[in-house]
Amino acid sequence: MAAYAGLRPFTVITGGSEGIGRALAGEFARGGHNILLVARRPGPLALAAAELAPTNVKIVTLSADLATAAGCAAIETALLAANAYCDVLVNNAAIGLGGPFAGQPPADLTTLVSLNVGALTSLTRQFLPGMLSRGQGGILNVSSLGGYIPGPRQAAYYASKAYVTSLSEALAQETAGQGVRISALVPGPVATKYHARVGTEHAYYLGLLGVASPELVARLAYRGFRSGRIVIYPGILQLANAIVLRILPHWLSVPAINWMLKPR
Repeated sequence: MAAYAGLRPFTVITGGSEGIGRALAGEFARGGHNILLVARRPGPLALAAAELAPTNVKIVTLSADLATAAGCAAIETALLAANAYCDVLVNNAAIGLGGPFAGQPPADLTTLVSLNVGALTSLTRQFLPGMLSRGQGGILNVSSLGGYIPGPRQAAYYASKAYVTSLSEALAQETAGQGVRISALVPGPVATKYHARVGTEHAYYLGLLGVASPELVARLAYRGFRSGRIVIYPGILQLANAIVLRILPHWLSVPAINWMLKPR
């Protein structure tokens, strides 16, 4: 702990300018956490920080592209500038791609893997040892129900979320009893801009699986993380959907997902 004397604990939230990340920032701020809010676009980032200002905790922002090594390294620099260390890491930043895999631009696929998998892995490895040495802190990784099943027409995104859930559960077991919480948040469809960005705003899955608000998801996620749950399903419906996806054989469920993800 001597190495952290005089430094303030911060919660680092990636992808924190909108959607689930923005809602999680509100929950952590109201819980008394100083926040380092990280996102790529400066405009929405500044707006999110302004909305969090009344919570009376320290809010620091960082505009960075976490799909690059330089963007990930900038988080440590921003913490040092704020005389702070990462006490809790919320890995929320991610992108999706819609449409057949063979038609995806290779550069876009590389960016998706670099952000959804690479940045999450790099930041987890960067900050987890310090948490273990202090015997406190935690990591909340935002995954998806899509991680439980292959997702035709969003193949790379679904595969990346399978990695997030698997890594989280493995690390939770590795670090058990050492004072560090590691959790995976596994929501179903959430009312964010994601669906429009991947071209599925009218797809059947939104009606069939139910759409939760980011605020509800964040509230249940924060509660679950604080209580030490490893896999957090934000609501009974999400838990029921997860059970169904785990039970159904892929020869039956994958064609159904293909149908539900088709643009309408």
